[in-house]
Order: sequence, then C-alpha cells, then structure tokens
Amino acid sequence: LRLLSAEVDILESKELIDTLEYSKKTSAVINKAMEEAKVTEVEIDEVRRSYKDYAFRSQLLFFAVSEMSITDPMYQFSLQWFQQLAGLSIDNAPAGETPAQRL
Repeated sequence: LRLLSAEVDILESKELIDTLEYSKKTSAVINKAMEEAKVTEVEIDEVRRSYKDYAFRSQLLFFAVSEMSITDPMYQFSLQWFQQLAGLSIDNAPAGETPAQRL
C-alpha cells in the first residue's frame, strides 16, 4: 500500500521490482513442486491400488476369524494373533519378481 500511495513512479521503484522478481521466483518454485506432487500422487495411487486385493482378502480372514467366537467361545482370537497369522501368510507366500506376482 505504501508503494501505491507514493508520489514516485512505481516503475522506477527498486523495492517493488525486487519484490516482484522474488515473487516470480517463488511462484516458479511452487509450480515445480506442484508438478512433482502430481507425479508422486499418481505413483502413490498405483501402489495403493496394487494392495487392494490383499487388503480385501485380509479383511475377509479377519472377520471370519472374529465371527468364530459366535460358534464357540473357545475360538476367541486377539488382534495380535491375527497379525501373526497375516505375517506368516506373507512369509510363506511364493516369491515373485514383481509386486503383482507377490500379492
């Protein structure tokens, strides 16, 4: 506001020119970061989608095991037990060269 109300020609104001140049550089840096963020977002979405089938199967197993306690109270399992079961299934799964083969 000080620059707008000044009697001096704003085109000759060194302070204004420096501020505009700094803003231009900052804008370029932000635009570059936004482009990189878009690429990263696409990569994250691809990886997330690759785990969707595994997550669905894990959820089915978890709720099937959880519902076993309805049949008989003896079949009560903890979350820790389920996590160990999921870990064992990962460890015992056949190795694959690509993430799609591993899942």
